[in-house]
Amino acid sequence: MYEVRITSEFSSAHSLRGYHGKCEELHGHNWKVELTVACQNLDKTGLAIDFQELKQHLWVVLEKLDHRHLNEIDFFKKVNPTSENIARYIYDSVKKDLPAVKSVTVWESDKASATYYE
Repeated sequence: MYEVRITSEFSSAHSLRGYHGKCEELHGHNWKVELTVACQNLDKTGLAIDFQELKQHLWVVLEKLDHRHLNEIDFFKKVNPTSENIARYIYDSVKKDLPAVKSVTVWESDKASATYYE
């Protein structure tokens, strides 16, 4: 089994509903996102999957989040835009077109991240 990873980033603002602290107020992050896929086999050129293909699949989702107030996106009107829920949103969105997705990790800072996988 092979695992292939890429990272990307986006910037956005959010506020955590029901959170009793500073994060309940509108604030922003420069989010870092890691996408991991798992593949059993390599193609004839020795690749599990092309990095460019992964980047393209991920960016299709991230551009919908980039420079947005996440609470105003339909999905996050119902689901609190926590790092955990953002990771799941990205995972589910990418998995629709890329079934090999294994996990998505979202960092809201250099020291805090959340990972979603099935």
